[in-house]
Amino acid sequence: MDSRVQPAPTLAAPILSAPERARALQPLLDEHGAEMDRRREVVPEVVDALVANDMLRLLLPRSLGGAELPLIQFCRTVEAIAWADASVAWFVNQSNVSSATSAAAMPHDAALACFGNPGVGLAWGARHGNSRAVRVEGGYRLSGTWSFASGGRHTTWMGAHSAVQNPDGTPHQRYGKPDDRSFVFKRSDAQIVDDWFVLGLRGTGSDTYTVEDLFIPDAHAPARDALQERRETGPLYTMGSTLLYASGFCSVTLGLARRLLEAYIDLARGKHSRASINAMSANNAIQREIALLEAKLSAARAYLHAEVLAAYDKAANGKLDVDGRMRLRLATTYGMNEASDVSIAAYRAAGTTAILNSAPFERRFRDAMSASQHLQGMMGHAEMVGRHILGVENKLQNI
Repeated sequence: MDSRVQPAPTLAAPILSAPERARALQPLLDEHGAEMDRRREVVPEVVDALVANDMLRLLLPRSLGGAELPLIQFCRTVEAIAWADASVAWFVNQSNVSSATSAAAMPHDAALACFGNPGVGLAWGARHGNSRAVRVEGGYRLSGTWSFASGGRHTTWMGAHSAVQNPDGTPHQRYGKPDDRSFVFKRSDAQIVDDWFVLGLRGTGSDTYTVEDLFIPDAHAPARDALQERRETGPLYTMGSTLLYASGFCSVTLGLARRLLEAYIDLARGKHSRASINAMSANNAIQREIALLEAKLSAARAYLHAEVLAAYDKAANGKLDVDGRMRLRLATTYGMNEASDVSIAAYRAAGTTAILNSAPFERRFRDAMSASQHLQGMMGHAEMVGRHILGVENKLQNI
């Protein structure tokens, strides 16, 4: 058996940058947006375009054939996709972060076998009730149910988190604390439940899935945010999964809000209110509101990008401390909430036009409201940062 490190398969070197490729996809995503919402999944034409443009390996280590993009470039890419379709952007962010951070803690050959192909992807879900991973010789026996597997209808691999138990049921300890691992397995090994009936982000097809007593080999069970197991040392993997997820999901909400604000501006340029003989564009209140919404959204985006650049630079130089992590944590939470406010304001300002399927507001507003409910946007993160700033005892979460 050849023990040498095998090269990763690659696509032809792209001529355009990742954000440019994302912007080039916008007409296709626009064309299929309503259909993806109706079908509750990304359509094959869009999946094929994502693979052809290497959109599922943006954060994957270069050693595995990935782009290993600087985080700011990834944020701009996700934002550009979200401008056209939030469900596709959500899938792109979820799959990229999940596969990259898992691969960075897996043995090279195992990671290459899982993620070296440009079209495989990885879907990940939150725990749904109890799960169990029993330590056995050579690996684990995994059982449990997880939900919100965004894009899971189009990926080869699924992933799940679980605490590890010893065969006698006691918690397994590693590195001086309870062992909690990420498990990677074939989608075909899971039982998928078609239960994604929701307000917005319908195109993600974020189904629930279950495995029962599934053997997972050690090589497919990384502790993806444990320093002791991280094989890749680049800035992305130093930052860890939580901040990468947060930066990407914030970028989704910013792209959504930008599209809704632009739709409001276009409407105001040509519409007359029923309550006035004047065009909306001549209304002083509307002029003021549009200006302030532009400032609000631009400020949130600038804040996110400034902290992304700062955190990435610190990670590259081995200096990303708790303070740096807290600053990016705050920027992502703040940005998601500011973007949500802009989306709501644009929808309300459009009046009855906003409820029409034929107008560009209704579906995107549902997407924006669904994105606003994600854990990454919850104000508990701001409270945690506030405690840090004040020097109050802080039981630090995974940031």
